[in-house]
Amino acid sequence: DSTETACAKSGPVPSMAALDTLGGVCMASVTIDDVRKSYGAVEVLHGVNVDIEEGQFVVLVGPSGCGKSTLLRMLAGLEHITSGRILIGDRVVNDLPPKDRDIAMVFQNYALYPHLTVAENMGFSLKLAGQSRARIAEQVRPAAEILGLAHLLDRYPRMLSGGQRQRVAMGRAIVRNPQVFLFDEPLSNLDAKLRVTMRTEIKNLHQRLRTTTVYVTHDQIEAMTMADKIVVMHDGRVEQVGAPLELYDRPANLFVAGFIGSPAMSMVKGRLAEDGQFLAADGTRLPVGDTGRARAGQPLVYGVRPEAMRLGGTIPLAVEVTEPTGAETYVVGTLGGTEITGVFRDRVAVPPGGVLDIGIDPGAVHLFDEGTGQRLTA
Repeated sequence: DSTETACAKSGPVPSMAALDTLGGVCMASVTIDDVRKSYGAVEVLHGVNVDIEEGQFVVLVGPSGCGKSTLLRMLAGLEHITSGRILIGDRVVNDLPPKDRDIAMVFQNYALYPHLTVAENMGFSLKLAGQSRARIAEQVRPAAEILGLAHLLDRYPRMLSGGQRQRVAMGRAIVRNPQVFLFDEPLSNLDAKLRVTMRTEIKNLHQRLRTTTVYVTHDQIEAMTMADKIVVMHDGRVEQVGAPLELYDRPANLFVAGFIGSPAMSMVKGRLAEDGQFLAADGTRLPVGDTGRARAGQPLVYGVRPEAMRLGGTIPLAVEVTEPTGAETYVVGTLGGTEITGVFRDRVAVPPGGVLDIGIDPGAVHLFDEGTGQRLTA
């Protein structure tokens, strides 16, 4: 069955025998030490430092052009390193060709050979390495079982759905039993529903194999749901590194606060009044819990997550759009002269142009320095 529905079904949980056949757990730490990349006079990576522990699932996330794919390609050996060091385990791999780095990469476009079957595609690297047919079959079969592809081994890529092709690409990486898996936006070509399914399958695969994984995406939902550790990048620099909920609850700066979370954190410019409340540009007063290092009169940005708002307070939100999703209602409106978004568990029936009275949890408020963008609250 090559339909998307069939593709969305998870494969069977592999037996320990299948994992043992693949050679057991094989992993290494990765160290990215002050790595820079320049194209002529233009520097695109500005001294990146990331430490990845053995067995971790680390996601590099950021907008297009932030340098995340370039960094991954440098780790793979597909891009030259201008300066700095990359270590896989204890080995500096700066000058090693890709085939000698003990890594396996899964690309966005699958990169399958159309004239080869699933089994032949999965075992192609082993064939190039001179292994016998019997040995290749011994490696391919358990990898196919892990990915739910055992019944498709004789098919060609044209006979598979997008999700199945991506599984074959993953299987080709698994049979090599590398120390590090590299994923370069592998779900970008899939539809929304299938992306959710494949996201779960990749995470399950990592939990089974425990191979060190570096995953690149521009989708912060993928990053939040899959990663042990997230590296947020912007303009060739690392903005913050941490666990998903750490970045969500304690963003280091305005960029991370606005990038992590969907809908994004709502932000209002203003200053801190003498009484400790926040005074928006239009005079609206907003509650604040911990003021941290913020000073009265200092130009600030008031940040609050959409779910930290509630119905029935005393703050007027001028409603522009309501978006019911079933379990929740998104309300886009104007507060303090700025467009913000609130997420409410209740059904909201305020028409555009109406006013919704809301409250804000003071303990969920973040204050940022307007000039530097750094968070000032603890």
